[in-house]
Amino acid sequence: MALLELKGVTKIYQQGKIEVPALRGIDLTVEAGEFTTVFGPSGSGKTTLLNMIGCLDKPSSGSINFSGKQLEDLDKKTLAIIRRHNVGFIFQSYNLIPVLTAYENVEFAIRLINENNKNEIKDRVMKILADVGLEGLEDRKPNELSGGQKQRVAIARALVKEPKLILADEPSANLDSKSSEEVLEVMVKMNKELGTTFIFSTHDPRVMDYAQRLIEIRDGLISKDQRRESKDVPN
Repeated sequence: MALLELKGVTKIYQQGKIEVPALRGIDLTVEAGEFTTVFGPSGSGKTTLLNMIGCLDKPSSGSINFSGKQLEDLDKKTLAIIRRHNVGFIFQSYNLIPVLTAYENVEFAIRLINENNKNEIKDRVMKILADVGLEGLEDRKPNELSGGQKQRVAIARALVKEPKLILADEPSANLDSKSSEEVLEVMVKMNKELGTTFIFSTHDPRVMDYAQRLIEIRDGLISKDQRRESKDVPN
């Protein structure tokens, strides 16, 4: 079943009197449960594309259907509600709140949308922290964690609200090779176990190695769309 369907999506930015096209007509369908990487040179339009998909921006023309909802005509408040409930974000700089513990960073994400009692929230947060390999580290603050551990907190924070889609912007950029492999394996595991759809924006061949689908963006257009078997996670 299609989670996302983009038809003829364009985005033009205005710089003074000059129009700068970032997307020139994107047609794209993403099925639920995909593990997809979007790549391309700087300025190719991949970040703009993720912003459209993640309800952070609206297209200049064309249509975007996300889980049965047409996004292009919605106001900012409605887009924010859809984003809050349906999209999780993972950033290369982690974007953790430095004064909060790992537990509190993850809890904060779910409290924005969940009215369950404290015990239910605690059980959910502790489970997702254990699932990403952070059991026993829930009371540590970001400055007490390694880069790989910080990214695992970010993954847990994105997943705890059980979104339909995770958007990951260069998630391995600040990690060494070993930490990058470990974090990617966690995301593959969560994709397989939870069925969550992942879309990455990256230059990193290590990320591409794990993808089921590779989409290359050049000059605001899709230049290549390749499906393949993803790399298996070691037992």
